[in-house]
Amino acid sequence: MSDFSCVITGGGDNDGPGGADALRASVESVLGQSLRGAEAVVVLASAADPAVRTAARTLADRAPGRIRLVHADPAVRTTGALRNAGLDAANGRYVLVLTTGERLQLHACRNLWQAGETSRADLIAGRWSRAADEGGKEREPSWQGELYARSRTLARFTEAPELVVRDALVTGFCLRREAARRHGLRYEEDLAHGEILFGPLAAAAVGRIALVRRLIVTGRAVPDRARDLTALVEAHRRVANTLLARGLPELREEREKAFARDHLVPLVRSFPGLPAARRTRVAAAAARALTGPVPPDLPPLERVAVTLLARGDAEGVLAAAYALSRPATVCAPLTTDADGRVTWGSDGKGGGGDRDTSGPPLDITELGHQQRPFGELRLMNRLTRCATAEDGRLLLEGRLVLPGHSGPTPGTPLAATLEFRARGGARAVAFPVEEVRHDGNGIIWRARADVSRRLRPVGVRDTAWDARLTVQAEGPDGPRSVSDLFAPQDQVAGAVRFAARPRLGRLAGDTWEPYITLKDHFALRLTARRRPARTTHRLVRYATRFRPARKAKLLVRALRRRLDRYRSRGFKAPAYNSWLTRLPVRRGSVVFESHMGTCYGDSPRALYEEIRRQGLKLHATWSYDSAPAGFPDDARLVRRWSWRYLWALARAEYWVDNQGFPQHLRKPRHTTYLQTWHGSAYKRMGFDETRVRLQNAPQRERLQRAVDRFDHFLVRSEHDVNTLARAYRLPDERLLRTGYPRNDALIAERNRSESEGRLPRPALAEALGLADHKRTVLYAPTFRGGPGKQRRSRLLLDVREFAARFGDTHTLLVRSHYLESARLPVCPPGTVVDVSRHHDVSELLALTDVLITDYSSIMFDFVLLDRPVVLFAPDLDAYADERGSYFDLRENAPGPVTATQDELFTALAELKKSDTRYADQRREFAERFGSYDRGDAARRTVEAVFGPAASRASRASRHTTDHDRGAGR
Repeated sequence: MSDFSCVITGGGDNDGPGGADALRASVESVLGQSLRGAEAVVVLASAADPAVRTAARTLADRAPGRIRLVHADPAVRTTGALRNAGLDAANGRYVLVLTTGERLQLHACRNLWQAGETSRADLIAGRWSRAADEGGKEREPSWQGELYARSRTLARFTEAPELVVRDALVTGFCLRREAARRHGLRYEEDLAHGEILFGPLAAAAVGRIALVRRLIVTGRAVPDRARDLTALVEAHRRVANTLLARGLPELREEREKAFARDHLVPLVRSFPGLPAARRTRVAAAAARALTGPVPPDLPPLERVAVTLLARGDAEGVLAAAYALSRPATVCAPLTTDADGRVTWGSDGKGGGGDRDTSGPPLDITELGHQQRPFGELRLMNRLTRCATAEDGRLLLEGRLVLPGHSGPTPGTPLAATLEFRARGGARAVAFPVEEVRHDGNGIIWRARADVSRRLRPVGVRDTAWDARLTVQAEGPDGPRSVSDLFAPQDQVAGAVRFAARPRLGRLAGDTWEPYITLKDHFALRLTARRRPARTTHRLVRYATRFRPARKAKLLVRALRRRLDRYRSRGFKAPAYNSWLTRLPVRRGSVVFESHMGTCYGDSPRALYEEIRRQGLKLHATWSYDSAPAGFPDDARLVRRWSWRYLWALARAEYWVDNQGFPQHLRKPRHTTYLQTWHGSAYKRMGFDETRVRLQNAPQRERLQRAVDRFDHFLVRSEHDVNTLARAYRLPDERLLRTGYPRNDALIAERNRSESEGRLPRPALAEALGLADHKRTVLYAPTFRGGPGKQRRSRLLLDVREFAARFGDTHTLLVRSHYLESARLPVCPPGTVVDVSRHHDVSELLALTDVLITDYSSIMFDFVLLDRPVVLFAPDLDAYADERGSYFDLRENAPGPVTATQDELFTALAELKKSDTRYADQRREFAERFGSYDRGDAARRTVEAVFGPAASRASRASRHTTDHDRGAGR
């Protein structure tokens, strides 16, 4: 008996593509396993292709001890029956079934075997990947990341519902052979895609299940959903019925939603690439197969797409496919009812032949199309005809969808222009539109373009030209819409071509050929159809791809790699530390940086402006990370990690920042480093962090060296002294008990509002469109990720629901953390404003009436204004357990702490009551955590660090320290 039997079928009705080559790849992946006790059981159908049979025999002869051929009975034809024959023939301790073409990773069998022996599980499953595109690039389903986040053992499959909710067990798992036979596990022989049902049945039948974090199988083929939809639906229904029979209706509902998102929505997305006749056939087949209700909690566009597919509306599904790939585009007429609900309309064409494609309206209100005016909406402009006109010009006809709630009304005179623009360039040629008219819920247009005469490309880099249409109601203030031309792949006939006249001559190209891009847009490309141009193209291809060109490319590539090395941080940091730090100091030079160069704000900005106000003769330089927008026009700017940045740091007399200059850069001995920091501490920081304590010694030493660069560290209370200073091991003589300069503006705003009232508001309120009669609420959650680049996050607060509940009386400002970004849904004007990219948060706090945050340090600053704070932290306990905290937030919070959105909305509705209840606690909070914030922190810090006496003392101190270090050496 072997350790592992891998069953591979050949010649079944549902085998993967590739025939003999696919079978050979699967078998060889078994032979290459690091677990030498793995055998391949190849089951051949009697009707298998001769090439498949020959390949199987050749492989068996090459490794007779590890490959067994099983010739199935002639009556056995389906893939399910062949797999059952393989299960019967397998004699390994564990059995794994591969579809032809799937390949095992090198250590796949060993990883599964070890997990099974260790856990004594009957089913052991791992990750798998499939081809994501025609180029063969492999990708894992996104949901596998959470399912296989760690290796674990389950007592029952319900502990990991994704095993049956998703098609997780179609491949990449094995069964203990004795358990499979004990439970009578078999493939349904009458069911195509029976692997969809077999995995959940096995998971439900066996007891213990082990999940392995490793990748097990690659090369899984994506099912042809347009061809196999009926079979996929039948397999899914049997899984759903199995879950229902086992008393798991909630899993059945999740399965319905997952099937719609994993199979039906991708099928809809494929519609633009299908010919018109096949789109109609697929829609009709879907209408026959999809007889159940559409899951109601799908996102709106996915719900629309699946519903139209179930109705058999081919044209509607095509429009939904365009909408799925472009959620901000209106792809169908919109209808608004008396309650303001917006529904997906019909263009009146239908699409199902004699089939009735009507049904209840499809609500898409939450997409927010109704909130945008006509000129800001992206509208689908469907190309309906592309042909050659009688006079030889290009004839285009199309229809522009109108949103219904805005735009030109029937009878309004319209004007339109068709434009072709060179891709990647600024050249454009416009053609008048001969006919443009309103037809109720759309605009019909017709144009003829003499592309042969008027489109004159150079012929080198401007060989592709994209088309777009501009429609405008006549009049100086008439609404205007600019749209691309959409069309399915089969819309443009191959015979429609036009002569071209490139400026470089006909050898550069001789024909304009209409085509549809991968993004479903209509465009023209310059091609070579005649012999002279084709010959020239072949010669150019030879010159650029064969030996001389290859050598030149290799040389250019080597030079580019060398230049990239010189530009890399790995080269720059040693060069800076070894050579640039030896440069002489430039007296009075200061390098400012805020949040690693991402903004012009915080305490570095306050100090910079105080220095300018006092007229100190200091030469300031600001670093920026991505773009210089928002920084002062007269400031000297350097890009972070550029050579100019390193030069400025090496020669600076002062460094000022609030986060940390790059850890790899050594501070020159002539430089004074002022660390203003960026907030008081609730979560554990520095060497108090579990993450840091678990690091190895070199990593902790690197952090210590980075902290040792600080000459001054600002604190705003004794809480900072006992937490931040201790956590970063800073001696007391380096602490400046001045408060945070950024908070001077908040103290001034509180004093002004107490003496003069809240109105007028700061000038920023008008720039953001904030109405005086509406309360301003700022939602500012903290960073939840780890080290790394900026990432997209999901806001815990449903801002659309906030707008619906409080939009009439409140305006919500949303500010994501500077290391994260969040995409906000479209909401009614004046209800939600994204202020994430605003540089200085202090300016936002000054005009904020209520702060919503979680455990962000922004609350320590906002309480200085003595205004209401509401904490919304659904994951507070988990965050505190994982990160650690310095105090109990619930007991010391400056406002109510809410764990759900309903609790948050209740707290906002009863804000007056809670504000009175928390007023004293909020003031105590401000005094405890901001006792040194008195409104003059900038002035006191500048005097302490940049004043003449301070500078001399600082230089003397550094000289003494350097001398002591030298003596110690």
